[in-house]
Amino acid sequence: MNISQESQVVLFKPQGSIDLESGTALSEQMVDIVPQPDQLWVIDLSQVDFMDSSGLVPLVKALTSARQSGCRLVLCNVQAPVRLILELTQLDSVFEIFNTYEDIFSNSKDNNLVLAG
Repeated sequence: MNISQESQVVLFKPQGSIDLESGTALSEQMVDIVPQPDQLWVIDLSQVDFMDSSGLVPLVKALTSARQSGCRLVLCNVQAPVRLILELTQLDSVFEIFNTYEDIFSNSKDNNLVLAG
């Protein structure tokens, strides 16, 4: 997974499938970054082709953590199989979902990210 970070934007870009095993790994990676007030967390799912119900756990944990910290978390580039899981669980009404990464910043000029080490 690639993680990019700017002072106010953190981009998570998981790859492949998100199931119990990879979902646990994703949760562990996300825990390492503490959400800050007024920060934006973006989870770009463009490279995720499958997610089962256990794969929703890291997304819900991240959303809960973000909200508790006054941080905004959004999803983008959600592929059809993943969108179906979100719709079946009605989490599509809980998460902010954008068609593309660019759509998140349609009113913003500054969306450059720097790879965090």
